[in-house]
Amino acid sequence: MIFSELYSAYYKTIALIIRRAIDHPLDKNEIRNIVESNAFQESLLYLEPAILDEKWQLITSDGNTPIRNVPDMPLTLLEKRWIKAVMLDPRVRLFLDDTFDLPDVEPLFTPEDYLVFDKYNDGDDFHDETYIKNFRMILDAIKNESPLVIETENRRGKILSKVVIPRFLEYSEKDDKFRLYAAGRSFGETINLGRIRKCERFEGAIDKRKFKDVRQSKSQVVFLLYDTRNALERVLLHFAHFEKQAEKLEENLYKITIIYNKDDETELEIRMLSYGPMIKVIEPESFVEQIRSRLRKQKSCGV
Repeated sequence: MIFSELYSAYYKTIALIIRRAIDHPLDKNEIRNIVESNAFQESLLYLEPAILDEKWQLITSDGNTPIRNVPDMPLTLLEKRWIKAVMLDPRVRLFLDDTFDLPDVEPLFTPEDYLVFDKYNDGDDFHDETYIKNFRMILDAIKNESPLVIETENRRGKILSKVVIPRFLEYSEKDDKFRLYAAGRSFGETINLGRIRKCERFEGAIDKRKFKDVRQSKSQVVFLLYDTRNALERVLLHFAHFEKQAEKLEENLYKITIIYNKDDETELEIRMLSYGPMIKVIEPESFVEQIRSRLRKQKSCGV
């Protein structure tokens, strides 16, 4: 991995301890607080003894450090190239006011380096200033549980206004669109951000207890996975955002259960088909038949 929160957390924690020790002598409680706040729950079991027993010789018995310079972790060339590649993604502007450039570095990859199949071409316009403004306001409302007045345009071109409490945003890789799930006065709302024409904070008084959330229809699919060509690792990564269970049946054979929302069913089918004979869907029968139907259509097209 180029970046890994799991591994870098320890380096950052030790760097912070050294930085504090350069400023003033540390006692055991302060070291413990730094580890608990910046690392993981089990980190005290080995970080604290390694520091206090001077196994790493970073902190002396009196709480000082022999290190004189504040630790720094400059980016490697590979990290810079990866960052520059990410900055080419138009969705970055949804989160950052200003994107920065690394003029002396070539991007690790560009949008022209990969081709996505089974993806619609009418995705959201991530360059549109109104879209960016609406996205950021919705994101802030989710964090602060604030109600919004949202005006949307339906398929007949009519503008509809509603007061909602945003709950979370969801990105569809297949549609290349963001959806907003929100609580509404009469029922929950699922709104495509591309249809939002105006978004403002609601200034009146509301009773949040009377707002109803979206009732998402949950389904599950079970399939057998033949772990050839590192398929298990690739599948678990590919379906990382779904609730799932994995059971080993025998050597290189696993039973995978995925829980998903009905809205994601088509995308799930497409992803499964991309693994070819390494995946065999076994239930429910309705999902099995949908996979068969897609394969028949592909065969009829000479695919």
